[in-house]
Amino acid sequence: MKILSITAQKPSSTGSGVYLTEVVKALKEQGHVQAVMAGVTREDNVELPEGVTLYPVYFESEELPYPVVGMSDEMPYKSTRYMDMTEEMTKQFKTAFLKVLDQAVEKEDPDLILCHHLYYLTALVRERYPEKKVYGFCHNTDLRQMENTAFQREFIRSQIPALDRIFALQKMQKDVIQKTYQMSDEHIQIIGTGYNSHIFYREGEKASRCDQIKRMIFAGKITQKKGVKSFLRALNLLDYDKEHLKITLAGGAGNEKEYREIVELAEQCRYKVEFAGCVSQIRLAQLYNESDIFVLPSMFEGLPLTVIESLACADRVVMTELPGVKEWLDETVPGADIRYVKLPRMRGADEPVEEDLPAFEERLAKALCEALEEKIQSISDVNNISWERIAEEVIR
Repeated sequence: MKILSITAQKPSSTGSGVYLTEVVKALKEQGHVQAVMAGVTREDNVELPEGVTLYPVYFESEELPYPVVGMSDEMPYKSTRYMDMTEEMTKQFKTAFLKVLDQAVEKEDPDLILCHHLYYLTALVRERYPEKKVYGFCHNTDLRQMENTAFQREFIRSQIPALDRIFALQKMQKDVIQKTYQMSDEHIQIIGTGYNSHIFYREGEKASRCDQIKRMIFAGKITQKKGVKSFLRALNLLDYDKEHLKITLAGGAGNEKEYREIVELAEQCRYKVEFAGCVSQIRLAQLYNESDIFVLPSMFEGLPLTVIESLACADRVVMTELPGVKEWLDETVPGADIRYVKLPRMRGADEPVEEDLPAFEERLAKALCEALEEKIQSISDVNNISWERIAEEVIR
């Protein structure tokens, strides 16, 4: 089969980008002929499997003279927010992407088009090629944009229900898709996520067995929407020997102002906090293996890959009780070593109510304390999760 995968933003730089890239890899192993269309800059080094053709749409160029438009308002690279798109910018976006899309479709003649994010570009693809089979992957940030931003909302709502199939990560997300687009569930399939078992796996004993120093790690955008400020404040509530606990924050800045505030909080933290920056998948796996506890105090997620990857590396997990995520994990990884923390009340999709944060941080500190004191390190079985299974479901 000939397959064209499409994203408006950089592949591999975010969770949805990793998702696209890994599905492309798995489909290549199955023998499918593939191409990828993505929004990038000329400086980006896009790594795709050998034989997969890239059709780049260049931002920060004459045709698109602004940074890549991100599905999140805070991306780990310089980006433009959809809410800030003017009529002229929108026209430039549409013209540039449809030009490259037409080239890709003419040259590749795909049997199937896979669009990542149920948003503007996917709507453009559906409208442009009504005779083509077009599937859409939901990554949750697209639903957040539909809730929080009026950008092209009615046009998007007119086209997304016309997709031949929609893939949801978990049941609650499927319910929101149905509500957002007023559609039945017959074309929406819960597909979950995968992880790269060749990179993320348990490798030897934890370092804490030798030096008695416990290690916690967070991986993701360094922003309060991921709960990083609350994590640092919760650490100060712990009564744990400060010489025997180290913290690693892996990931890029959401925005520079908030990043500086987080650095200041880290400097005031009673425990040693190391900023690892944006790291490769291989380095991230090494950090997971060096760590004992993975912490994800995020306010909003679809189905975080980082949780699966850290479990595969035998980490204990402390995370927020994200809607739909706990149910999927309970079903897919029964008995996983995870401690859940009740979220604060939210304004919109991902803005916590400020006065609820102290109580939330106390709950988070309690869960961190329990994770530190637990003596038995159980190994979670994530063998049922794979990109190969995702690829098979897409084709089936």
